[in-house]
Amino acid sequence: MEFRLLGPFEACHDGRLVEIASRRQERCLLALLLLDLGHLVTIDRLIDLLWNGSPPASARGAVYTYVGRLRAALSPYGVRITTRADGYLVEADDHRVDVTDFHRTVQQGLDAADPAARAALLDGALRLWRGPLLADVADDALRHRLDGQLDEARLVAVEKRAEAHLDLGRHARVGKDLAELADVFPLRERLIGLLMTAHYRAARRADALLLYEATRQALATELGVDPGPDLQELHRRILRNDARLDQPRRAVYEVRVREQVLPWTVGGHPALDFCNTFAGWGLPSPAPPGAEWLRGYDTFAVWCGYIGLADDPTVSRLLALAGRDPAGAEATLEQARALRAQVYACLRGHADHGAFDAVARAAEAAAKTLEYTRDETGGGRWRPGLDAGLRLPLHAAAWSAAELLADPRRLTVRSCAESHCRWLFLDETSMRRWCSLVTCAA
Repeated sequence: MEFRLLGPFEACHDGRLVEIASRRQERCLLALLLLDLGHLVTIDRLIDLLWNGSPPASARGAVYTYVGRLRAALSPYGVRITTRADGYLVEADDHRVDVTDFHRTVQQGLDAADPAARAALLDGALRLWRGPLLADVADDALRHRLDGQLDEARLVAVEKRAEAHLDLGRHARVGKDLAELADVFPLRERLIGLLMTAHYRAARRADALLLYEATRQALATELGVDPGPDLQELHRRILRNDARLDQPRRAVYEVRVREQVLPWTVGGHPALDFCNTFAGWGLPSPAPPGAEWLRGYDTFAVWCGYIGLADDPTVSRLLALAGRDPAGAEATLEQARALRAQVYACLRGHADHGAFDAVARAAEAAAKTLEYTRDETGGGRWRPGLDAGLRLPLHAAAWSAAELLADPRRLTVRSCAESHCRWLFLDETSMRRWCSLVTCAA
């Protein structure tokens, strides 16, 4: 069952709204249990929250009555309220609560280094937002006690989504998304700065300057302060028409294919580029944003097409399969990351028998799926067949690595010595050419 607490309380079963409780107090009690889905909530806490610290003498009996009614209403939908010790819990089972989904998806979005992935995740999280928490059953005081960071999390998500859209060149979308919020939160400088940037890129320089002036006056009136240094610097850059404001920030070594961010093909062989990352291999943990190119299965599939390990129709098929089976796609991606580390160890010349055995087993699995096909030049080549499903890119990468490890050219593989790089190249000539450009710099 799905419970929606962001906005008015709603309960859905098989995609249809169902009436659970007509009394406000009963809906509120159920919401309190759902916010701690699968965990015990004591009766004393329920009473304190339901009556805001001033319960009537009959409060405990009222809670017993409410729980009894809720059990009867929820039982047909497979929702169980269990009594444990001096409290209750709603068994998690397969039920979903939008607040939990919201927080989880926002965090995933904040962790995503790729702007396209970040924007998509934060879009999904913000679509869950229908209004304030329990808009029809709770007041502001109760909302603050239940989840005081929820409103802030929403605004951070909005700002980070806008930042991602600006990085993707979608300034018109940012202007539309932030216009009303800027009126509601005129003192939120990060939000104002993003909207000013969107206006400037949309050739609305005057609107950007007027927005800054309104914000400056609001800060002076409400708080007696000037705008912060970041907003002041943005204002100065807009005044002098700084050309850097016109374009999204992109790394020099970035390639975009099908909205996916890929690294340049600089290594000289697909197996080497499979190992190379944007900012380099061997970075300190946690790596800075941009250090990882293999961020999602869609990126992996598109990279296989870009590097020549799969044709375009195959890539389209893989993207469709990943959309239907996200869990399977994620499992394949994790195996690809593990394989990448093993291939890297082999190509660096490490005496790591375990890594070589792992690559060998992956190559043997790939060999069972190979088909001999005609390439674009009229020649022939071995490629994993479509029967491999989501694992096709994994097999392609494994077979490519096995080919290089069986090739005398493996002896010429070199690694950039810079600690922030560690990219692999087929020979010293290509390494000097690319590293002299500092394309891998963090």
